[in-house]
Amino acid sequence: MLHTVSDLDLRLLRVFLAIVDAGGVSAAQAILGVGQSTLSSQLSTLETRLGFSLCERGRGGFRLTAKGRRFVDLARAALQGLEGFSAQARNMHRQLVGSLAIGLIGNAPTEYNALMGRAIQRFRQRDEAVRLSVLVRGPRELEEMLLRDELQVAVGYFLHRAPALEYTRLFSERQVAYCSASHPFVARAGRIGAQEAGEADWTWRTYPLPQAPLTGRPRHVTSEADNMEAAAILILSGAHLGYLPEHYAAPYVAAGLLHALDESLFSYDVDITMVARKRARQDDITAAFTDDMRAVL
Repeated sequence: MLHTVSDLDLRLLRVFLAIVDAGGVSAAQAILGVGQSTLSSQLSTLETRLGFSLCERGRGGFRLTAKGRRFVDLARAALQGLEGFSAQARNMHRQLVGSLAIGLIGNAPTEYNALMGRAIQRFRQRDEAVRLSVLVRGPRELEEMLLRDELQVAVGYFLHRAPALEYTRLFSERQVAYCSASHPFVARAGRIGAQEAGEADWTWRTYPLPQAPLTGRPRHVTSEADNMEAAAILILSGAHLGYLPEHYAAPYVAAGLLHALDESLFSYDVDITMVARKRARQDDITAAFTDDMRAVL
C-alpha cells in the first residue's frame, strides 16, 4: 500500500496518465520515447505500490478498471496541486501570488472588452505571479459561483444584491426590441404600438435584467434563451420578437436581418456591474484587480 509519496511515485503517476491519455501502452511508446516492456514494468510497479490493479492490458486491448478510473482523477488532482504549489513557492518573493478567477456574461461592447483588457494589463504590471482564469456563464451562475468562492470577480447583469457581495456599476447597455426581416411587423417595425406588440409571440431571457420594466414582460412568451446568441437566433427565425443589446444587434441591423421596434416604447438601459466579495473579505489579489478595474472602467 502507498503510505508515502516519493519522486519515483510522481514519475510513475505521470507515466500512468500519459498511457491513459494515449489510450494504451503501445500508443504511449512514441509519446514517451520508452519501450513497451519498460512502460508495462512501470505500470506494474505503480500497481504494486498502490495494492490494486489500475488497468487491463493485453490482446483484448487497454481498459481501466473501476478503481483505475477513480485513480485517474486523483492522480491528475495530485499533480496539478503539486504544480500549483511549486509555482507559488518559486514566486514567494512576489507581492501577489496565487490565482484569480474572473466570470463574464460575454458579448460586451467591443470598447468595454478593450478596457477590460487594459485593466488586466494594468494588473499584470504589478509585482505579481498570479494565474488568471476567465470564464463565461449566465448571471445566476456567476452569482452562485461567487458565493461558493469559485470566482473572485464577476462582471454582468445582477438583479439581486446579496449582502456578502459588493456591487460596482461599470457602464450602461441599451436593450432594444427587434423583429426579423421575415416577421409580419417588418414593414411597420418602427410604428408598432404596445397593444399590437403585446399580441405577438416573444422570446425572453431565462434570467431577469435589473432595469427591465416591471410591466415589460409580454403576455405571449413562447420561447426562452439563456444567452444573447440564442435570443438572436430565435428572433431571426421570424417567429418571435425579442430584446437584444443595441451594440450586439447592430451588425444584424446593418445587414437588414433585424429591425428595431419603436424605441420610445420598446427599449431600456441596463447596468453592467462588477461584483466581488465585500472589501473587508477580499484577498490582496482580488482587491488589487478590482482597484485596477475601477481605475480603467
